[in-house]
Amino acid sequence: MVENIFFYVGLAFILVHEMDAIRCREWRIFPGLSLLNDDLGFKIFAWAHLPIFFILFWGLSQQNIDGLVVGLDIFFIVHVALHLLFLLHKNNEFKDWLSWALILGAGFFGSLDLFFK
Repeated sequence: MVENIFFYVGLAFILVHEMDAIRCREWRIFPGLSLLNDDLGFKIFAWAHLPIFFILFWGLSQQNIDGLVVGLDIFFIVHVALHLLFLLHKNNEFKDWLSWALILGAGFFGSLDLFFK
């Protein structure tokens, strides 16, 4: 079995979820960003992902990624809990099967990766 295969599947789910987050205007449920108009909220949300993705990909290119992988696996699981916490938020647009398949998929594969470590 390929090392960290479940992690990489979970990572694919979370990255596609971030694409879906643009469609669902996720910034509208974040404290602080929710106070901004949609145009500015979108710009800040999108630009904030550049350094996040850079750090993520740079970290995964290093020789010892075990700690990063475990931390991200945990984040994938906590991320599901956060979406459940904000499920009834008035601006939450993550309502369809696609959005929830992406959110739950990341958590599921993060859990599998942790389980098989």
